[in-house]
Amino acid sequence: MEEKKLLFIYNPKAGKGQIRQKLLDIIDIFTKASYEVTACPTQFAGEAIELAARKADGFDLVVCSGGDGTLDEVVTGMLRGSKKRVLGYVPAGSTNDFANSLRLPRNMKAAADIAVNGTLFSCDVGAFNERTFVYIAAFGLFTEVSYETPQEVKNVLGHMAYVLEGMKKLTAIRSYRLKVTTQEQVIEDDFLYGMVTNSLSVGGFKGITGKYVDLSDGVFEVTLVKRPKSLDDLNRILSALASQSVDTEQMYCFKTAYLKVESKEEVAWTLDGEFGGRHTDVVIENKKQELSIKVPSAIS
Repeated sequence: MEEKKLLFIYNPKAGKGQIRQKLLDIIDIFTKASYEVTACPTQFAGEAIELAARKADGFDLVVCSGGDGTLDEVVTGMLRGSKKRVLGYVPAGSTNDFANSLRLPRNMKAAADIAVNGTLFSCDVGAFNERTFVYIAAFGLFTEVSYETPQEVKNVLGHMAYVLEGMKKLTAIRSYRLKVTTQEQVIEDDFLYGMVTNSLSVGGFKGITGKYVDLSDGVFEVTLVKRPKSLDDLNRILSALASQSVDTEQMYCFKTAYLKVESKEEVAWTLDGEFGGRHTDVVIENKKQELSIKVPSAIS
């Protein structure tokens, strides 16, 4: 049997550095599936983009291991290549929202097996100006938490780290005056928080992106939370998000394939939990079924 080539890009610090204990087992699973493996541990933030962009075209399969940020980098790099490549994902982060949406197991050996033997699934990805995101672009309350929270804290507390850090910021709530234009409507309002998602969970919390989410339907789920006028309004917002319901007086919830977000002041965004820069003008587009990824057969 002809040996295929597999590029394995992994973040050795993700999670609790747990891949270090599983690395030989993972490579053994890849090898038994008739792949010649090239392993590349990342050395710094952003390196996975460069590795995937430079190397992916020379391989039959690319597999990444790390958190959602590592996944974001590898997908970004792969999409810059000249050929469409298949991706496998072995989650090893503290939250792994997208892995949960794909029903990938937490057990790294089981996930490695799916990466080489699983079923192919074509899912949507997002274009954010010149950048790419896999499952969420967000601004406002809590969004600065994910990239301000130290990796060591994420490792210990998991998604609770985001909540705890976010609670510290409730005393300094700020909002942004935005004009949001989609193919269907134009909205102008003061917003506390906004998220454009293609995921079943955010920050480890399931259901807050909507009740009917399809990862391959060509549209995002959008939630824009208005600035609360009182503490009672804020409680209603948190209650609505927690109960997976929509409070139309406090938020806008809709699906769309395209939106333009304009503001007079710079707004900080996160893309898949990592800092996405500060912008006054953002164009977000859904790239329908742009990513081919290995998943358990049950999802396809």
